[in-house]
Amino acid sequence: MNITPDDVDHAEKRNQNVDYHKIKSFLIASLIRTLETDQVPQSQTGKATSRLLSQIYAKAGLQLPDATRGKLFKEVLDELVGYGPIQPLMDDPDISEVLVNGAAQVYAERNGSLFRTEIVFDDNDHILRLIERIIAPLGKRIDQDHPIFQARLPDGSYIYAVIPPAALDGPAITIRKFGKEKLTISQLIEAGSITESIVEFLNACVAARLNIVISGGSGSGTTTMLNALSGYIPAEERIVTIEDSAELKLPQEHVVRLEAKPPNWDGRGAVTMRDLVQTALQLRPDRIVVGRVGAGESLDLLQAFNTGTEGALISVRANSPREAIARLEKMALMAEPDLPVRTIREKIAFGVDLIIQQARLRDGTRKITQITELAGMEGDTIVLTDIFKFEQAGIEPDGRVLGEIQPTGIRPLFSGRLEQAGFKLKAQIFGVNVAEMLSQGRKSSSLR
Repeated sequence: MNITPDDVDHAEKRNQNVDYHKIKSFLIASLIRTLETDQVPQSQTGKATSRLLSQIYAKAGLQLPDATRGKLFKEVLDELVGYGPIQPLMDDPDISEVLVNGAAQVYAERNGSLFRTEIVFDDNDHILRLIERIIAPLGKRIDQDHPIFQARLPDGSYIYAVIPPAALDGPAITIRKFGKEKLTISQLIEAGSITESIVEFLNACVAARLNIVISGGSGSGTTTMLNALSGYIPAEERIVTIEDSAELKLPQEHVVRLEAKPPNWDGRGAVTMRDLVQTALQLRPDRIVVGRVGAGESLDLLQAFNTGTEGALISVRANSPREAIARLEKMALMAEPDLPVRTIREKIAFGVDLIIQQARLRDGTRKITQITELAGMEGDTIVLTDIFKFEQAGIEPDGRVLGEIQPTGIRPLFSGRLEQAGFKLKAQIFGVNVAEMLSQGRKSSSLR
């Protein structure tokens, strides 16, 4: 890549612009050579790159307009010490996820809606260079023998990357950004994700130490709900959190945070979720909060629930309360294939008290669609009773889903536990019309 001051002078004399891409490529190539020659340590690359960029620009005699120069410097620095073309998406606080499907396909999620951006990479090699640079400071590797990579980034975001031969159409990246602030209950109410009545009910359930499962598909808001409900755990209680990738942000001080670790490139050194669950149970927790149950740790949790562990909050990937039970059952069988299915179902039925079903609706909004009590067993079947259920009223011309979660009129069997914890909830929360009940009672008396 050759460019000289004469290129700039001649272009200006002809009233033409120097090829912006050519200058950018020249500066990047020069910086890489200089950094390699000077053997700049990885930890000092950021500061050194900015200083060297100014020196190389001045030495080349380049004199671009201030606005163009500022844009050029940012893009060069993004390329060498940032996230390259997707840096603007990483800087945008409203973007929650960035997905690169190829050089010309970059998507992002904003406020629950996925859209295709105008961002493009030069080619697949450009994407691969970005992946390699991101993971280099983490002491990780990705190559044809190890084409799949996942890790937590320094800012708390989580990156998933896959390259050929596992990715048939070229390197792909998904970055789940780590929100700087967690959503509060009041914000969830304002967004229509939850109602004040349900907040009052769930607050009582957490305080009464019910074992609660938050169920939902990918991107449905289970982590957000887990964060929100964890805020109701009393500050004096010892909490142990267990996550595959750390996303929970609890306000309490007495918190022990555990995170799973994937194996090293040689296949050793893994710390599984099951390892962490078994460890957590030895740490004298008052509460256990599990970011996502996905394997054999399900059995350890169910056994703990049936032997005195109370007030746990866990999440699973499932699209309905019934499917959540099936998932827990299947994962328990992964740990103990010879265990009778009925035994597992009994552990679920008598260990789990409540399932909160989260869903991402077609308009991108995230809402609670069901709150379901596990009401025991009938034969080999776990009895589920909906306490609240989302009722869709229609769809607006703009695609917005109309509807609200409503009480079903059924009080949960664990109402006594809520009262023992000091929460005597009004009958209206559950859709029970007390006046109508009294009226019907008076009519029955008069008929006698």
